Amino acid sequence: MPWRKSAAAETETNGAGKERNDTPAAGKKKKKPLVVAVDHVTFEVRPGEIFGVLGPNGSGKSTLIRLMSTLLLPDGGAIEIFGRDVVQEPMAVQRMINRVSVEASFFKKLSPMENLLYGARLYGLDGRETRKQVGVILKRLGLEERSVHSPMEQMSRGMQQKVAIARALLSRPRVLLLDEPTTGLDPRSKREVQAVVRELQEQDNTTILLTTHDMTEAENLCDRIAIMDKGKVVALDTPANLRALVPGKNGEQATLEDVFLELTGRQLSNEEA
Repeated sequence: MPWRKSAAAETETNGAGKERNDTPAAGKKKKKPLVVAVDHVTFEVRPGEIFGVLGPNGSGKSTLIRLMSTLLLPDGGAIEIFGRDVVQEPMAVQRMINRVSVEASFFKKLSPMENLLYGARLYGLDGRETRKQVGVILKRLGLEERSVHSPMEQMSRGMQQKVAIARALLSRPRVLLLDEPTTGLDPRSKREVQAVVRELQEQDNTTILLTTHDMTEAENLCDRIAIMDKGKVVALDTPANLRALVPGKNGEQATLEDVFLELTGRQLSNEEA
């Protein structure tokens, strides 16, 4: 088993939650509500699978990724990546994982090649070997030779996200954490990034955890899906088994949208539009 997850994390937000101080003293700012961002979540991810976490914004998906990548400390429970505890052995965990988020950042004046070589130095990788590896990775992701030497600021969001994935692959992670990797991309770029994700699983047997609010993306890519709402996992199974939880309409099989509506009482697509 790559990892086990069972933790509760608290964060301050402007969302609904119990006020910690309803009557602040004069001259003091009222404290923000304290909410549980990840509430007693437990699951296992199998080696080599694409495990999806599906839910609306604010459901706890990104907090979950930050907990797994050692960027946040859990208030309780335990998280293990291939048997290594993220709190007790953070360096060991960091050597096995990498993370790609929707807000992936770069030096925009530098080219993809320059950004990747810089990233490789931060990872402590050998310079000459890295140049060869970068070339192979960029070609694999469909990035043309002429584009890898142009400034990042001249590239589309889809191309930049491919470079973000390329940077994550430099460290040859056993576990790849993808936090909303296709959010904001045009349909063509979204399909290209999704194809890369599928290829990583099929050719490299990479274990991938993917967060998304895109029903179609979750169904097409993920072997199993955990549906999250308000910090809790409300269902976890294969896409087919999740659809079987809810009766279909007019003789047709239920969709993941139907399942989400039945379990949470609201529509995911409307919230994310």
